[in-house]
Amino acid sequence: MMSDARNRPTAADDSDTGRQERSSRRADAESQSLATILHLIRAGLANTRQAIEQETGLGRAVVADRLATLTQFALIEETELGQATGGRPPRIVRFRTQTGLFLMAVVGQSALSVGIADLSGQAMAEHHEPVESALPPDQAMKRLQTLFDWLLEQHQNERVVWGIGIAVDGPVDSTDAGPTASPEFPFLPNWSGYPFVERLVARYRAPVWLRSSIQMMTLGEALESGSNARDLLFVELGREIMAGLISDGRLHRGFQGSAGLVGHIAAIEDNGALCRCGNTGCLETVAGGDAVAREALAAAQTGRSRKLAEILERQGELTVSDVGTAAQLGDPFSAELLSRCGRAIGAALAAIVNAFNPSAVVLGGVLAQTSDILLATIRETIYRRSHPLVTRDLKITRSQMSSSAGLSGAARVVADELFAPANVADWIGQGSPLAVPEFAQALAKAEATLQRKDARPKPPPAGE
Repeated sequence: MMSDARNRPTAADDSDTGRQERSSRRADAESQSLATILHLIRAGLANTRQAIEQETGLGRAVVADRLATLTQFALIEETELGQATGGRPPRIVRFRTQTGLFLMAVVGQSALSVGIADLSGQAMAEHHEPVESALPPDQAMKRLQTLFDWLLEQHQNERVVWGIGIAVDGPVDSTDAGPTASPEFPFLPNWSGYPFVERLVARYRAPVWLRSSIQMMTLGEALESGSNARDLLFVELGREIMAGLISDGRLHRGFQGSAGLVGHIAAIEDNGALCRCGNTGCLETVAGGDAVAREALAAAQTGRSRKLAEILERQGELTVSDVGTAAQLGDPFSAELLSRCGRAIGAALAAIVNAFNPSAVVLGGVLAQTSDILLATIRETIYRRSHPLVTRDLKITRSQMSSSAGLSGAARVVADELFAPANVADWIGQGSPLAVPEFAQALAKAEATLQRKDARPKPPPAGE
């Protein structure tokens, strides 16, 4: 039987295949070297041609070619002359942070914060405003887009948004979602099925990274803490009690992104109150902001605290801050309440300190800002209940960043995701992560998702 010559590979076919493989390998090698050089420049590890040659082992001609490519993409720039070391002074090479923009937001239960940053993650502007209560997703999206558009009108100057970082209250299940699809929101049931990420991707033509507020704030506090950032525990003391942990320089997110629910650790004193998780005895039921406000209200109404009763009569309500004010004015009930909360929180944190040996514990949130009594009691309890070895150099401080921490952390998440060397190698050949075919496909998918959801029939208004 004669074989079909049309199906037989020819020498020309083999030659073409070989050329394609060699071309692909050269492109991969070029992308890797571009990514490596950009990382060295961006991280400040090498800022002259000679230093880049020494760090990478690449020849002078190759380094010159790669720098020319990065300059063409507007990712680097050669600026002032550096210090001479025996010859002509070298030209300093810097990462060009003004090529693109990041947008950041923290969508909280009582406040909405937005910011805009350059490609280094350095904030150029921030805006913070209170909200009446936890916003439903459509209202949050409408206000968020209004604020983002306002920031871009002031700072865009023809620059393109490269990425968006969003922080929301409660854990975000991001096991299956990428930067162009909405994850699950187990702590925000009204958000289930809402295309939050897709709407932002379609409007701003950029990928979106969504994390829990506590994780974004932890990263922001780490940037502020400097040398202590490699092993840091950040604790948000508000209505809920959440924690974020950075261990050996890496944020611990947990298997489903839900790490940090320390408010559901069993408290040293069980008051029998039912927690929203369904258990009793959780730390939040004893020392959370709502628990403190409830106890303060009961004390004012029953006459156990004359000072709180006066505040209640004057204002018509009591807040955690009022408890701190009353304690500072010498109210014994308020002082004891804050001390009791401090002991409960300190005992829970001591277990974490013993387990992870952080170099610093940073306390944030409205409860942490309320009174020095609470902070002192937490410190005393941690030191007393922890092993002397782990507390020998431990620093326990109050956060100085407030709501800016979440925005700073969101910018860091976007920068880390976009400029991780492995990720840069995937897009550096096109000069921008927005120019790769994969993002164009993801953008089209996000727009298709919105079209399907918007096409669904809406229920008639109530009363019709």
